[in-house]
Order: sequence, then structure tokens, then C-alpha cells
Amino acid sequence: MHVAPVGGTAVQDHVALAEIELCGELIIAASAAEDRLSLESIDEVLRVAEERGDA
Repeated sequence: MHVAPVGGTAVQDHVALAEIELCGELIIAASAAEDRLSLESIDEVLRVAEERGDA
């Protein structure tokens, strides 16, 4: 059996971590909403306008 060494060898994928954070934010927004999230609400949670420079 091969066990990964402990300490200092962890690789962080910053893109994957950012995607996980955004998914979490969507889950929180969806659970707090009384109805389905609109596309505009989803864009707001995902900060789409900020990415485009529209904000």
C-alpha cells in the first residue's frame, strides 16, 4: 500500500479552489432563496459582470 507523504507536498489548484468557492456561494444563495434563482441572480452570485468589466 502506498501512502502519500505528510506535509509540504500538497499541490493547490487555485482554479479548482475558486470554482469550489463559487459553487458553495451558489448553494448558499439557492438555499436562502424562496424560489428558484433567476439567471440574473446566478450571475450576481458568480460575479459575472465583474469578470466582464461591466460593473
